[in-house]
Amino acid sequence: MAEPRNVCVAHRGWSGRAPENTLAAVKLAMEEPDVFWIEIDVQLSKDHIPVVIHDYKLRRTTNGKGDVRNWTAAELGALDAGSWFSPLFKDEGVPTLDQVLALTAGRCNVNIELKTNGIRYPALEELVLASVRRFGMENEVVLTSFYAGALNKLFKLSEGRIRTGLIIDSWRQTLPLELSQTGSTFLSIDYSRLNKERMKLLKEAGIQVMAWTINEERAIRKIAELDRELMICTNFPNRWRQAMAGLR
Repeated sequence: MAEPRNVCVAHRGWSGRAPENTLAAVKLAMEEPDVFWIEIDVQLSKDHIPVVIHDYKLRRTTNGKGDVRNWTAAELGALDAGSWFSPLFKDEGVPTLDQVLALTAGRCNVNIELKTNGIRYPALEELVLASVRRFGMENEVVLTSFYAGALNKLFKLSEGRIRTGLIIDSWRQTLPLELSQTGSTFLSIDYSRLNKERMKLLKEAGIQVMAWTINEERAIRKIAELDRELMICTNFPNRWRQAMAGLR
C-alpha cells in the first residue's frame, strides 16, 4: 500500500487509546493499515540500555519515583506504566528500544527522539544507532532531537547514512542553514509555527517536515492543506483519517 498524503505519525504510539510510549500503544498504531510512522522518545537506563519514555522523571507515567537514569532497564520494565491511563493497561512496563524495534522492523517506520542535551546521556547517540543497526532499520528511521549537538554526533557516527532531524517549537528563517550544518534533512516543528511561505522555504531546501502534535480534525485538515507532503504527528490516528477523508 502506498503512503497516503500527509502521512500520519502516531505520537508515542496510539497515545490517545493506550498509555504513551508503551508496547500496547505501538501495537495499536501498527494495526492500522494506513499508519506508516510511529514517534517514540528514548533515554538511557542506569545500565546504559536505551528505553522508551518521554519524561526524565518517572512519576507522571509510572508508579516509580525519581529519574529514569537511576533505574535499570529490567527495573523500568517491571514498573506499572499503564494504570495511570487505564486499569486495562496495568501490566505495561517501560519498554526498551530493542523491544519496540523488534515489533516495527520491516513493518513500520520510526521517528526516534533522543532525549539529551549533551550533558545528560552522553552515550545515547552511539547506543541508539547500535540498536537501529542491530535490527537493520537504517532506512526505516529518522533520529531527531532538540539538541543540535546530537545530530552532529549522529552524522559523524553514521557517516551521514542515517537520516536525522531537528525538533523545534519556534521559527527562524535560518532553519534551512542550521539543518544543513548538522547534515539533517528533517524538521519536526510545532504545527502553529507553519504557514505556506515557510513550508515553501523548507521544501525548496529539500527538508521533510513533520508538524506536531495535532489532535483536532479541523486543525489537522488546515495544516494538511499547506502541503500534501507535510507529515502529521497526532495522538489520534483515527482523527487524522477522518480529516484526510475530505482531502484529495
